[in-house]
Amino acid sequence: MTAIWLRCLSAIRRYAAATGRLLRRPWARRARIGAAIALISIGGVVIGTMLFAHADINVGPFRAEMSISPSIQGGTEVDIPPLGSLHLDSHDGPIHLKVNLSALDQDRTEALIDDPSAISSAGENAVEDVRMGVIRLGVRALGIAVLSALILSGLIFRDIRRVAAAGVTALVVTLSSLGLAAFTLRPDSIAEPRYEGLLVNAPAVVGDARRIADNYGRYADQLQQIVSNVSRLYTTVSTLPVYQPEGNTTRILHVSDLHLNPSSWGLIRTVVQTFDIDAVVDTGDMVDWGSSAETGYVSSIPSLDVPYIYVRGNHDSGAIQAAVARQRNAVVLDNSITTVDGLTIAGIGDPEFTPDKSETPAALNADDPAISPLLQSGERLRETIQQSGKPVDIAMVHDPAMAPPLSGVVPLVLAGHLHHREVSLLAPPPAPAPSAESAGPSSSAPAAGPAGPSPSAVAVAAAPTRLMVEGSTGGAGLRGLEKEEPTPLSLSVLYFDEKNQLKAYDDIELGGTGQSNVEMQRNVIGARNDAVTTVTPDASPS
Repeated sequence: MTAIWLRCLSAIRRYAAATGRLLRRPWARRARIGAAIALISIGGVVIGTMLFAHADINVGPFRAEMSISPSIQGGTEVDIPPLGSLHLDSHDGPIHLKVNLSALDQDRTEALIDDPSAISSAGENAVEDVRMGVIRLGVRALGIAVLSALILSGLIFRDIRRVAAAGVTALVVTLSSLGLAAFTLRPDSIAEPRYEGLLVNAPAVVGDARRIADNYGRYADQLQQIVSNVSRLYTTVSTLPVYQPEGNTTRILHVSDLHLNPSSWGLIRTVVQTFDIDAVVDTGDMVDWGSSAETGYVSSIPSLDVPYIYVRGNHDSGAIQAAVARQRNAVVLDNSITTVDGLTIAGIGDPEFTPDKSETPAALNADDPAISPLLQSGERLRETIQQSGKPVDIAMVHDPAMAPPLSGVVPLVLAGHLHHREVSLLAPPPAPAPSAESAGPSSSAPAAGPAGPSPSAVAVAAAPTRLMVEGSTGGAGLRGLEKEEPTPLSLSVLYFDEKNQLKAYDDIELGGTGQSNVEMQRNVIGARNDAVTTVTPDASPS
């Protein structure tokens, strides 16, 4: 047994000695150094391109971030937050191109609006802008890859010849990769994209991926033409001798039913800045499905830099409400009260979560308080307001069918849900029936008891409650892109005096997809154009 072990040990020693002599030969040593240089060069190329191979380009009014990364399959990915992404089989590897198209450049948009000829040329030059952007990104990636390989090899080898060899290797590898991508370029791949996103499981709502991409492009193209017109329109209307807001006026922006429209935030931000808005109130349906993946949509709320008051809509889940509550300037009202810039605001979320239904169960029993959860929620908010012991200036609900219990309790109720604008006066609450003790044959009216009038009597004596239903600030989202008649984008600026009374409001309406009209109507409370009807709203589903 010992002899066997000795023979094995002797064989191992002879093999090791032979291997050592082989590795000490000049060609083996050069091979080791060459392999190390190649490995370091490729590592530098990969690290450099992943960290620094990106560039911002301007495509018309858009800012697009383009980047490349190593990939076996190649191809191009176009991200359109929050709609999803388009994947194109545009070329073969080992380079993957990613384009993030997510923002309008405000300065460039205003410049395009001021120069109508620039708008036309921007559309004509879009393809050329993208092509030049890709070329610029390729040159940048080439330089970064070579520089990264030189720096990494210099830190490891500390030999000028080996560092130079690493730089040449990186240059050859990067040029070969770019050349392969250019040689295998397939421009027709744009006609057959693969769509990935939240709405792939809802084809009945959004249609096929090509239509989504086309409509989004049309929508953004039209919207960039009209957002900045709001400023000019407001300047003109404000000079009319109807209602001039005083210095102590509180300006509230009412938005509703954004429905995941990625361009709504730019519009809201423009109006907030132009109209010197003190707070934004949102009456719900911020997203479409209430999924956890949609929570990222609310991350634009802090960019408004004003308080954002929100109530949940029937398309918004608890996860969406929690995501809104995490924003630093957001206040979520769910059967609660808050005070913003002197205004006391109460609100409650929609009791139903029906993102995938065309008709809510409450719509079938909207007039029965014992059955309708909408009316029950309105009753809960009314009780909360009455128990607070302080006057409330505004009540916020999502569905106008929740508003009747608030009649006579607050002067103003804000709602959404219907995707069109309505202004009305709520029907007064019914007078309480007189009791047998207080009704006598000789008395024509009940006398006030020692405890004073009942709460119901106080509600009847109060001023009529105005119900203002906002349209869809998101143009009904992707639903609006599918209709033959596009849903306009609607939002309103409300003006309150130092006594927290609504004095006027501006209704702003922007045309939907394929339209570029902008309208703004100044309404002064009590004036001729403030004609309203007294109605009890029904629960028409969005």
